Amino acid sequence: MDYKFILYLAPMIMIWAIYFRRRNNRQQEVLALRDTVRRDGLTEPASLHPVIDPLRCIGCGSCVSACPENKVLGLIRRKAELINPTYCVGHGACKAACPEDAITLVFGTEKRGVDIPLVKPNFETNIPGIFIAGELGGMGLIRNSVEQGRQAIESIAKMKGIGHGQGLDVVIVGAGPAGFAASLGAMERKLRFITLEQDTVGGTVAHFPRGKVVMTAPMNLPLVGKVKISETRKEALLELWQDVQSKTGLKINEGERVEEIHKRDNGFLVQTGRMSYETRAVLLAIGRRGTPRKLGVPGEDFPKVVYRLIDPEQYRGRHVLVVGGGDSALEAATSIAAEPDTTVTISYRSEAFSRCKEKNRQNVQEAQAAGRLQVMLQSEVKEITADGVRLDHKGQRVDLPNEAVIVCAGGVLPTAFLKTVGIEVETKFGTA
Repeated sequence: MDYKFILYLAPMIMIWAIYFRRRNNRQQEVLALRDTVRRDGLTEPASLHPVIDPLRCIGCGSCVSACPENKVLGLIRRKAELINPTYCVGHGACKAACPEDAITLVFGTEKRGVDIPLVKPNFETNIPGIFIAGELGGMGLIRNSVEQGRQAIESIAKMKGIGHGQGLDVVIVGAGPAGFAASLGAMERKLRFITLEQDTVGGTVAHFPRGKVVMTAPMNLPLVGKVKISETRKEALLELWQDVQSKTGLKINEGERVEEIHKRDNGFLVQTGRMSYETRAVLLAIGRRGTPRKLGVPGEDFPKVVYRLIDPEQYRGRHVLVVGGGDSALEAATSIAAEPDTTVTISYRSEAFSRCKEKNRQNVQEAQAAGRLQVMLQSEVKEITADGVRLDHKGQRVDLPNEAVIVCAGGVLPTAFLKTVGIEVETKFGTA
């Protein structure tokens, strides 16, 4: 017997045994998480998410390692799978990391469609000269919205006629992350532009609850360079926008709402509540909320009913009902529940909070366990009165004392406005 061969072989066998045991343990953890997610009904991703082709996947795990979120992807039988869909926020890092191009990023699922305006790779819509970037195009992540705004301006700068003739080169509509970055990009390229914001700088971010943690990542801002932030609060991000605006001299027309956009021979006429602007191109970075989605129940016109939370402290010592099952609803409910002497109930029509971040679900569970929050799944508001609300909870009538109702049911995509402009909108059911 060749004892030298055995001496060499034994360590190799041990190393392989340890490797396979660890791989098996990791797979068991992934399987357990996937089964828990499926059992809890948390299978519907909230935004852009990956679909993995098992025939092309080689099981290298690059996508798993690249994902900046926690345990969204995992390897099962040497194939990557989306195991925790609701925690996916559309980074797209998994697709970029895949060496075999086995990942496609899609919107919606077979069960839940998502309305998305049709845009080309250069962010131009079916109307030549009108571009869309950021949340309106389905890209809600701040870093990605900033990048889209920057790239959209690059595309606009290449258009024929830019820098020549009368009027503006581009009207940027919206001053959220995409519109803000696009405005800086327009300044950097010395384009003739104006930025219109119907509300205030920051767009949707400006209406987040006080103290809300904004999950973002390092991003590149034109004229500024790389901004190294990985997790910050709403106030800090808005302060960053204001600081950049002050240092660069960027001007934004706040409180000016775009009402109509008309095609002209060599561009567009953008009509607002104040005046009209002749422009070669238009960039829409207006977000997806549009008009808040209402409940359509008696009593919804009471002054106590609002559609976003600004400051939890204003509800201290009151009976509050929060309606909805997304991140904004859960964040509103838990932040108000943290205020002294409040009685907070969250009502959601489905059987699970399947369209929100894991961290927000955990916060709800903790508040519920501490007795600060009442959770009523499979419930619907039927009537709102001056001092109460009536709900249907699993077929049973429930009457609650109430002094404030916060409806966080999302917004209606500004489809009517897009259609008047001529922009095509497609409902995507798990397609790119």
